[in-house]
Amino acid sequence: MNEIKHISSAQNPLVKKILLLKEKSRERKKLGLFILEGARELQMALKADYQIQTLVFCPEIIKEFEVGELLNGKATLEVIAISKLIYQKIAHRATTEGILAIAKSEPHALSALDFKNKNPLILVAEAPEKPGNIGALLRTADAANLDAIIIANAKGDLYNPNIIRSSVGCVFTTKIAMGSTSEIISFLKENNVAIYCAALTASERYTQIDFKQSAAIVVGTEATGLSEEWLQNATKNIIIPMLGEIDSMNVSVSAAILIFEAKRQRDFK
Repeated sequence: MNEIKHISSAQNPLVKKILLLKEKSRERKKLGLFILEGARELQMALKADYQIQTLVFCPEIIKEFEVGELLNGKATLEVIAISKLIYQKIAHRATTEGILAIAKSEPHALSALDFKNKNPLILVAEAPEKPGNIGALLRTADAANLDAIIIANAKGDLYNPNIIRSSVGCVFTTKIAMGSTSEIISFLKENNVAIYCAALTASERYTQIDFKQSAAIVVGTEATGLSEEWLQNATKNIIIPMLGEIDSMNVSVSAAILIFEAKRQRDFK
């Protein structure tokens, strides 16, 4: 592990930088950096080869040798020890094991997306807004070991601390790409991926669909559903029958039902 520096003042420029990165999406995008907290999240990011620029830890919460074990030989540019008072000032959560890091963000270009499987299973989410929903979608993608999740017309910042928290680090475990609806539709068609859009009208029951071929399951927001462009370009529109009074479920719940039906048909492979 690199030589450890110490910070004792909350007015230190690094402390101010961390607070800016935590609170300002514009700052994260400008610098190409973000904040991650917690031992599990750090391990996931390192496993995914994210570059850690600065590691900050509180010796009153986590010991130096434990930090070394977490890094497991991975180099960082800086390792900083801070007081518990400063840690509580900069931490997004109170229970993150006394460790956080400044990491370099990834571009998530659609053009860079490739698949190891010849029949990939992909989740596409159009214009998701709530960090909790995005985090839940990422957790589902990880749980199902999807080939990729693609976000269309992104409304927010993937590296928002609330998304990292609600995804419990799954933002690092699945291939993620972003693009406009038109770009993603073109990409899927060029790669011969069938497009199955979750919709309320002109739809077939999801259990009647053959998901064993290359497939993208596309979900929209709970408020407005999918845009007309998706519905017009769908291989098929699909529906989960609603047996009660409401006509839809939370987007992450719907996505999970559809994804695990597809995985069941594929013998969970």
